[in-house]
Amino acid sequence: MSLHLYNSLTRRLEPFAPLDSACPTMYVCGPTVYNYVHIGNARGPVVFGVLADLLRRRFGALKYARNITDVDDKINAAARDQGVPISTITDRFAAAYREDMAALGIAPPDIEPAATAHIGEIIAMIERLIGSGHAYAAEGHVLFAVGSFDGYGKLSRRDTDDMIAGARIEVAPYKRDAGDFVLWKPSTDDLPGWASPWGVGRPGWHIECSAMAAAHLGETIDIHAGGVDLQFPHHENEIAQSECAHGGAPFANIWLHNGMLTFAGSKMSKSIGNIERVHDLVRTHAPEALRYALLSAHYRQPLDWSDALIEQSVRTLDRLYGTLRELGDVEAEARIPANIEAVLDEDLNTPAALAEVARIAGDARKTTDDATRTTLKADLLGAGLALGLLQQAPADWFARGASDDDDARIQALIDERIAAKQARDFARADAIRDQLAAEQIVLEDTPQGVRWKRG
Repeated sequence: MSLHLYNSLTRRLEPFAPLDSACPTMYVCGPTVYNYVHIGNARGPVVFGVLADLLRRRFGALKYARNITDVDDKINAAARDQGVPISTITDRFAAAYREDMAALGIAPPDIEPAATAHIGEIIAMIERLIGSGHAYAAEGHVLFAVGSFDGYGKLSRRDTDDMIAGARIEVAPYKRDAGDFVLWKPSTDDLPGWASPWGVGRPGWHIECSAMAAAHLGETIDIHAGGVDLQFPHHENEIAQSECAHGGAPFANIWLHNGMLTFAGSKMSKSIGNIERVHDLVRTHAPEALRYALLSAHYRQPLDWSDALIEQSVRTLDRLYGTLRELGDVEAEARIPANIEAVLDEDLNTPAALAEVARIAGDARKTTDDATRTTLKADLLGAGLALGLLQQAPADWFARGASDDDDARIQALIDERIAAKQARDFARADAIRDQLAAEQIVLEDTPQGVRWKRG
């Protein structure tokens, strides 16, 4: 099998051939830790975590880095508002991020570099850029000279005017060109800062990732991934400064970009305020259902987030775990089926993989042959393993949220089923019946009405 990935740089599907076939390298842009992340920020870590596992299976090893941005103007503002050092903010929300990602079944990366731990590497890279004529110092700032790099714009393929407008670049008198971007900026006494050849200051956002990637993965990495909203200016600027600092060596051979989550058709964004925080969602919904929902559309396509999507994911997992419960008498070890590997090899086609999971489960429910049941259970567990699903005991899945709130949810479903039958909406009534049956909820007709109990 050969892994093919859609390269945003070349705009085509390409076979993946790492520089070192024994250990590919991958860098994923991580969070800026000044608040809880929203569910859209989790899509990349979920999908690229699936890719990380696939790469390890295929090549035997992987160096996977996902950074923490722990110096930023938004962090400074939060620290100032609360009257605390920036580390109080960043330590709190970096820990919350790790906890929330773990709840979604996302394994930690091999390397988690923090920007503030790489100030020396950042300064050294800036010095190389100045020395090679690609950057200049002005009024305590250091800026990258966009005009010095002929390849600027090759990732986003925008013209210069569009790039300047899209980046909302500050027009400052010390800039030689309006599109030049900041590598280093001065800090006043009330802001975090580090000594540098250009005075006490702090790094610009883009240079941080370039320096961290080079420090841990080398001058050229196999895969760089992140949200499509980072393609410009962040990733475009990373390419420019990295390739100029490294004598023209390619920064990344393959660029992957996941599509955005939308909410009622609009982009999910903190600035708009239409966000759902992972920290809240994993406490009110089954985290595995959130993960399933994030995998339900192809990673390059937008995904509209809704309560209905979560509910559908819960119902699907109810059926799948119900199948595993029916196979409880079968001893089988997880084995990732070739069909699952094949569809993941085609640019991480997780919707096709989920469809294959459903097919395996359907076949398992129909067969009565013992050998076939064993094979299909192994395939179902293995298919789930490849996607980070179906790895808990069925009893644990169905016992989730067994509380007064859950009792109210079940009663609400029963009431909805009664109303659907009265309205002759038998399809909805049957769907609710199947959902309750999957949860082992037994319904009893009594003179006082429908009662229920857990089976």
